[in-house]
Amino acid sequence: MLKFYEYDKCSTCRKARKWLDEHGVTYERLPIRETPPSPAELQTMLDAYNGEIKKLLNTSSGDYRTSGIKDELSDLTNDQAFARLQQTGNLVKRPFLIGDGVTLVGFKETEWVAQVG
Repeated sequence: MLKFYEYDKCSTCRKARKWLDEHGVTYERLPIRETPPSPAELQTMLDAYNGEIKKLLNTSSGDYRTSGIKDELSDLTNDQAFARLQQTGNLVKRPFLIGDGVTLVGFKETEWVAQVG
């Protein structure tokens, strides 16, 4: 089953959830702030995005701007970056959809069609 990490007040998450529902996709909803993706899920997503850790970050959040992670990112190991994402789930780009053969962050319909169907 797919895991759909979201923030209820995020319009992009609502749009993605509507798309999943309209396409009959079964998924588990998880609140990204309270239950961020696990380090293993973050690593899987990082691998899917060619090691570009910034692709996993919610760069438009206030937490991104105030946390200092932007300036520290180049010096952090993946484990350190994942620990920061675990501490502050709002730093994770959303929606975050992961499951067997599916690794998507953000919502671009063409990418979702290609991976989810």
